[in-house]
Amino acid sequence: MTLLPSAARTAFLEQAAKRILITDGAFGTEIQNFRLSEADYAGTLGLAKDQKGNNDILALTAPQVPESIHRAYFEAGADIAETNTFSANRISQADYAAEHLVREINVESARLARRVADEFTAKDGRPRFVAGAIGPTNKTLSLSPDVNDPGFREIDWDHLVDVYAEQVHALVEGGADFILIETVFDTLNAKAGVMSVRQVEKELGREIPIMMSMTLTDLSGRNLSGHTVEAFWYAIRHAKPLTIGLNCSFGATQLRPHVKALSEIADTLIMVYPNAGLPNELGEYDEMPQTTAGLVKEWATQGQVNVLGGCCGSTPAHIAAMAQAVQALPPRKMAVPATVTRLAGLEPFVMAA
Repeated sequence: MTLLPSAARTAFLEQAAKRILITDGAFGTEIQNFRLSEADYAGTLGLAKDQKGNNDILALTAPQVPESIHRAYFEAGADIAETNTFSANRISQADYAAEHLVREINVESARLARRVADEFTAKDGRPRFVAGAIGPTNKTLSLSPDVNDPGFREIDWDHLVDVYAEQVHALVEGGADFILIETVFDTLNAKAGVMSVRQVEKELGREIPIMMSMTLTDLSGRNLSGHTVEAFWYAIRHAKPLTIGLNCSFGATQLRPHVKALSEIADTLIMVYPNAGLPNELGEYDEMPQTTAGLVKEWATQGQVNVLGGCCGSTPAHIAAMAQAVQALPPRKMAVPATVTRLAGLEPFVMAA
């Protein structure tokens, strides 16, 4: 089946060839600054459980909150808005008795981001993009939650693919340009995300570009399912993502060797959006915008990145500082790896000719 190619992919690649692009920063920590009450979260939906902390539901109950955050990041210089839908899936929303609202949350979140993005594009003609954010859920396909039963899984592959497909459908309907499968702690979960996008592509008859971002759970550079950065890339390279990269994890200092390793092997764009340092004993982030900007600028100076942004603890001030720090620096040139067989266990394996 021939799919209608994505115009957004073409436009994104054109922009990325000219300069280092900027994605936005944290949503959760920005939402906390609004000091919302349970009533603010719950609105008039009448759900059976407490909604405080359900950031995704704000698209329905207090859309002015995510809208103002999108606006602040675009004003700071962002080229990409990530939808406020990290946990807007049937599995995660079950914690709030809001499973039946998943489609509506995602459609409205994408529409909101799309509207603000188009507003900023209309002002200056610079393309702005919307990435439909899909988090890892709070379940894992690779690991058992029961130490006494290693073979037990809370969900199976088909269920997770179905859960993700529901979210992908809604995000695309709302106007997302790309699907961002982010904070990947389980590579098998990420593969289910890829499968869901491929299914929706066939149903719609058009390409839906994928962005992919891994999160590291220890300083050795592995995710929770045990893959190194290189092994993760070899495991998902077949998906031909528009961008591959790292997010959350640690601050930029701890990510330095892993960004370098990925930039040397990936024949696609590199997008990295680290936390604003490591949290203090109160769980707050103290790293100042200029510090974070200086650290990520090192990657740009060394030609290792194409897209930069921030994760936990980052603010519009962090994004503005990054945009300013790298505006005169050229984007990374894609790696051109030799044609050999590359396999992924927990470690990468390359079969030499």
